[in-house]
Amino acid sequence: MQTNDLINALRADAAKQAMPLGYSWCIAIFAATIIAAGAFFILIGPRPDFTVAAHTPRFLFKFIVTLALVVVAFALLRVLSRPGSDVRHVAYRLVLMPILLGTAVAAELFAVPSDQLVTVWWGSNVYVCLTFIPLIGLGPLAVFLAALRHGAPTRPRLAGAVAGLLAGGIAATFYAAHCTDDSPLFVATWYSIAITGLVALGAICGRRVARW
Repeated sequence: MQTNDLINALRADAAKQAMPLGYSWCIAIFAATIIAAGAFFILIGPRPDFTVAAHTPRFLFKFIVTLALVVVAFALLRVLSRPGSDVRHVAYRLVLMPILLGTAVAAELFAVPSDQLVTVWWGSNVYVCLTFIPLIGLGPLAVFLAALRHGAPTRPRLAGAVAGLLAGGIAATFYAAHCTDDSPLFVATWYSIAITGLVALGAICGRRVARW
């Protein structure tokens, strides 16, 4: 069977599934969010001054970035789960996050005195961030990898990596409610490193779990 014929056959099989693929992804994102929320409230919970911080732009900016990542990664993962789908019309949206962070970091460099830049960059919760974003994201990553098996990704390693990116975005969104380091420099560096760990794990697991 030629590759195109196989892809068309898989696409036809997906349409005949008892549970539509789109519906399974809705269940997956809901389940992953519930699992992440449970892990967040059990492990760390929101910061003590959450209601006060919620009125500050730098605190709210963290959620703009992480939620944008969740939306784009979810759309990309759904496309990757379907054989033969063109990911280019979704993948380019990932540049939105570097643009948002880059703009905020540039503004921070102008606003913060040079002798304080290292302090705000390092913050006070580096190790907490690098620990709990991956921990909160492990459950969602497992959910998304399981959901990928309901589809037929032709690039399982890439699909697994995007599953890790989505799980990291959800975990970072919850963690942002706990984190007292609101500097874009901190977010751009340490949140990114923590999420990258989940991306790498997703790529490794996706190659094994999501292949067919």
